[in-house]
Parts: sequence; structure tokens; C-alpha cells
Amino acid sequence: MEKITLNAEKRDATGKGVARSLRREGIVPGVLYRGGTSTPIKIDGKELTRFIRTTAGEQVMVNLQFSDGESRLALMKDYQIDPLRGELLHSDFFEVSLTEEVRVTVHVTATGEPIAVKRDGAILQYGVREIEIQCLPDKIPGRIEVDVSGLETGKSIHVGDLALGEGIKILTDQGELIANVIAPAVQEEAAPAAAAPEVAEPEVIKKGKKEEAAGEKA
Repeated sequence: MEKITLNAEKRDATGKGVARSLRREGIVPGVLYRGGTSTPIKIDGKELTRFIRTTAGEQVMVNLQFSDGESRLALMKDYQIDPLRGELLHSDFFEVSLTEEVRVTVHVTATGEPIAVKRDGAILQYGVREIEIQCLPDKIPGRIEVDVSGLETGKSIHVGDLALGEGIKILTDQGELIANVIAPAVQEEAAPAAAAPEVAEPEVIKKGKKEEAAGEKA
């Protein structure tokens, strides 16, 4: 698993006012969690932004390097961004040990184009986009790539079909769908309107003539 170093500092002061002051200085406040404890930290905003953009949602081991010489291995748990300005507001990390298994969520990415899509115009549908796994930190895959190029119409790939290697336990339900291919929608042509049945003209009874003939016989 890839490891990236981020320079961090512990911070004593906390609160919304302190957080705003740090952001004005280009510093992002954060918290490092370990078991039931938490340590307030701060990281340079540009450095943290570059890390987030580079990893693009992948699980990456972080070496938090503090100025006092201490370092902590961690994984990024979450971060908050201002929806209007796009500014990083806060970051959360949780400390890990190389000898203790952790439970993490990893993104699932489909690669390739199904043969039925290219040949028949079939439709590729996606299921879950991430799964939960349990393993040692150095075995965590950055992301899980699933090759869907061999899928024919009506075929699918489920979580249970994944092979992630020794030491990685999948916690997500094995039956969860990852991807499947369905037949293209066929637009039925409108049936021609049925011809209206011919309506026979009503028979006209020539009543006058009959009456006239009857009168002649009388």
C-alpha cells in the first residue's frame, strides 16, 4: 500500500474561533483518532489539498510527521469542504498499527467495456461502488478494479466474485451486485390502426310504393 507523508502539528486551542483563525492562515484544523482518544492537529492547507487531489478517493496510508520528531501512521477518515468556496474546513484521521487489522471502505471501479455493449448495444448497469473490508493496514488496496469487458448480456459480477488476496476479508454482503449487462431497450413500433369495419347502409323500405300497390288492389 502506498504511503504519503504529511507534516502536521498538534494544537492545544480548539473551538470555532480558533478554527477560523487557522483557516485564515491557510491551515486546516483536524483530529487524529485512536481508539477512544482524540488529538487535535493542524495541517498546511495546500499540502492537504494536494494530498486529497492526488489520491482521488483512494485509501492511502498517511505518515503524519510532527515537528517534535514523532510520527503516526494513519488513514484519512473524512474531510469537510465549504460548498460555496471549495475551501477545506476540517479533516479527520484515525491512527493505525501495522500489527492490528482495521475495517475500512474501499472504492470499486469497473474497467473495460463489456463485449455485449460494443457488439449488441447492450446496457451496463452498476451496483455498489464501494465495499467494506478488514485487513492489516499495509494490505489495504487503494481501490478495487473489476474488469467487466467479458460480460455478455444477462451476465453479472457480484461481491462474492471478487478475489482480493490473502489476508483481506470482505465484510459486505457477498450477494451485492457490482455490475451487470442487460439487453438494450427495444422501442416497439406502433401497430397500424385497424381499418374501420364497413357499415352497411340501412335498407330503405319503399313504403310509398307498397302502399300505392295495396291501394290499387283494394
